[in-house]
Amino acid sequence: MSRWGKLLIFLSLIGPGIITANIDNDAGGITTYSVAGARFGYSLLWILIPTTIALIVIQGIVARMGVVTGKGLSDLIREHYGVRATFFMMIILLIANFGTTIAEFAGLAASMEIFGISKYIIVPLGTFFVWILVTKGSYRIVERVLLVACLVYLGYVFSGFMSGPDWGDVFKNTFVPTVKWDSEFIMLTIAIIGTTITPWMQFYLQSSIAEKGISKKHYKVSRLDVITGCFMTNIIAFFIIITCATTLFPHGIRINEAHEAAIALKPFAGVYASALFAISLANASLLGAIIVPLSTAYYICEAMGWEAGVNKTFKEAPQFMWIYTALIVISALLVLIPAAPLVLLMILSSLLNGILLPFVLVFALHLVNDKKVMGEYTNTRVHNFISWGTVVILIALTAVLLIMSAAPIGNTHGG
Repeated sequence: MSRWGKLLIFLSLIGPGIITANIDNDAGGITTYSVAGARFGYSLLWILIPTTIALIVIQGIVARMGVVTGKGLSDLIREHYGVRATFFMMIILLIANFGTTIAEFAGLAASMEIFGISKYIIVPLGTFFVWILVTKGSYRIVERVLLVACLVYLGYVFSGFMSGPDWGDVFKNTFVPTVKWDSEFIMLTIAIIGTTITPWMQFYLQSSIAEKGISKKHYKVSRLDVITGCFMTNIIAFFIIITCATTLFPHGIRINEAHEAAIALKPFAGVYASALFAISLANASLLGAIIVPLSTAYYICEAMGWEAGVNKTFKEAPQFMWIYTALIVISALLVLIPAAPLVLLMILSSLLNGILLPFVLVFALHLVNDKKVMGEYTNTRVHNFISWGTVVILIALTAVLLIMSAAPIGNTHGG
């Protein structure tokens, strides 16, 4: 096959890995990185290296299961661990993702209010766009829209360069770890890791690979798609931290939300850097509002044995479409209610995601090592060592984060 032929195959198969990883940089994730840069400068940049490795390992396992089995993760958990375990997991995930979806609409509202657009206009418009795209569009159309929207994340890269960082200091802090025995520093360290690997990502990635119908012979392309997405998402995180570390940290400006960073940037990095930061936040929030409810609809329907998929109609997959519709409509309405307890719901979402993540990863690792499920595509010994090591570290960090969340510092919940 010619190089052009191989390139066309690659372009037709990429998507799930890049989209899943990039959309993990949602409103909650961007808030975490912004707060980290504003409060501790470049000191936390080094954390992005081990988190990138962990993300590649975990997403690689999930992608391989999707390619080999042609099924979603919920499907496999139900088949091998029973309906009861799957049902309780789905209930917790539903509540957690509900909180995350609220965070996405809140991020969209806050970012557009910077430009003087009322949340009572932008939230209903955003909700309608999201609903029409998923319920009326095909999987291919939705994927293309999401891939193009992922390019908007480059706004953070431009903001980073426009802020004028000290590149020598940046690279030193990227490759030389700094540890401060400060409760706020430790919590933000854990929050950065926690916002990078979330339960919903695993379900969405595997379901989208299964729906796209990627076969075993194209597994290498799928793996490259995942690796590319993992690097992209953490490069964006890198530049968000740099932007806030360069402009806000030296002046002691403390923030609790990503949109506050966009406003605070204006006098230090200029109006264009500020606008790019805000537009990128709106884009990320909108993408999160598409994907998080979509992943919820996927895994609930798979777990219950109902029809699921973006290519299906309301008549063909009523439960899938109604779960998606209910999640985005109720979340959007709550954001529009002045006295709604949004912060409480978002913190609850982070806590539930933190509790659930170890269970999801242990299920995934047991499944990927089952020869009845994976055949010759089970983990190698080295891969298992890295995978279980990653899971143990994540469980330990999650436990620490849950304990520290009893007295949360700022709004550092992950996406």
